This record gives sequence, C-alpha cells and structure tokens, in this order.
Amino acid sequence: MRIVQVTDAHLHADPAAHSRTGIPLKQFNAVIDAVKAQHPDLVIVTGDISQDETSTSYTHAVEQLGALPCPWFWLPGNHDQADLMEAEHPLLEEVDLDDWRMLLLNTQVPGQPYGELGPDKLAAMTKRLEADTRPTLIAMHHPPVEVGASWMDAIGLNDREAFWQVLSTYPHVKLIVFGHAHQAFAQAYAMGEGQVGVYGCPATSDQFLPGAKAFAVDEASRPGYRVIELDGGQWHTWVERIDL
Repeated sequence: MRIVQVTDAHLHADPAAHSRTGIPLKQFNAVIDAVKAQHPDLVIVTGDISQDETSTSYTHAVEQLGALPCPWFWLPGNHDQADLMEAEHPLLEEVDLDDWRMLLLNTQVPGQPYGELGPDKLAAMTKRLEADTRPTLIAMHHPPVEVGASWMDAIGLNDREAFWQVLSTYPHVKLIVFGHAHQAFAQAYAMGEGQVGVYGCPATSDQFLPGAKAFAVDEASRPGYRVIELDGGQWHTWVERIDL
C-alpha cells in the first residue's frame, strides 16, 4: 500500500494571497499534481490546511484533494477550524488499511501554537490500541519528539512524555507521521526492545530552516510531500520535492 502525506498548506480565501516565499494555493496545487503521479492508495493531510481560517480556504483544498484518484483524509493543525473542515470533509479518528490501521490524532489546542492530547484523548487512544494489534500508523500535526529547532520544539506536543508512556506498552505502533515543522525529519525512536519510525514532512507552503534557534524560513528549500509504502509489517518512506 502506498500512502502519501501532505501537510501545512496554509491556504487563504484569496487564491492569489502570498506567504513569505510564494503563493500557497499555487504551491499546494503543484504538490497535489505531483502526488497524483505517485498513484497513491491513500493520502493523509496532517493539518494547517488554512492560514486565514475561512471556509473558502478549505473549499480550495477540497477542490484539489477531491481530484485525487484515491481516498484522502485530514486532521486539524493549530491554524485550523475543525468545524469548517468537518463541513467540507469528514474528520475521522481511524482508517482501516487492510494489514495495517491508521489512527488520526487531533492535537490542536484552540488558540495556541503548541499541541496537546490530554487525559481524555490519551485514554481514547489507549482503548483503540488495545482493541486491535495490527501494525499501526499514527498521523498527527504536532511533533511528538524534538526536531532540533529550539523555537519549534517549544511549540510541539506538550504532553509528549505521556504520549510515549502510553505507546510503550503497544509495540504494534510502528510508524508516526507529523506536520507543523515544515521540514523533512526522520528518527528511529527507541521504545522497549524495538523502535518506532517518526517522520516529519515538507510543507506545501513555506519551508522552515532545520536546526534554527529562532524562527527562520528556509528559502533554499522547496515544497514537497512524503511517500510511505507499507509491505506486510514493514515500511519504506522517502520525501519528494517539487520544482515551481
């Protein structure tokens, strides 16, 4: 099974609106066109679809995502309005991937740049992990690990220790993908006797400078997406960039 991750579009109602380095809708459309050529079985969009929190910004996204040759799913980021997303396309908590399953976690704290699950969502995640021991992919917006950029690490997942404490008893969690960081990232997170693959993804909009102590845009980098191939209990993943 081939899954493509797309993230951090930061779209506006105005299709010609600019970001720091480009036009978000133009870049989003170019990424989606490139994704189509990958012939994915499924696409997951890991948050920050909108920048201006308007219904029209989500309509722009759905127009492009709806043209994909496969099912697609999304979850909210810190910039999103979940009710406006739900009005355009369902927000699901779990997707059946045949031999695998995918959990979609909402880490949004309304009005805050950082993320958090909290006791109730952690308990719900625990219940779902107990109910099914197939290899599991978790998709979320906020990074559950430090990515090495001080300012970004300060606005990642606040309760990451509690998150990993839950996962420590469920070795069938194999893979985690996140957005928010606007950069490629890969880490093998040691958990018990095994490892969990933790991956970040380039944004379709601006790219952030890896390793920066303060906010900085990476003007030399390009928009992109992540490809994930699931094969039995194993996976292979890589990042693709696009030319504008």
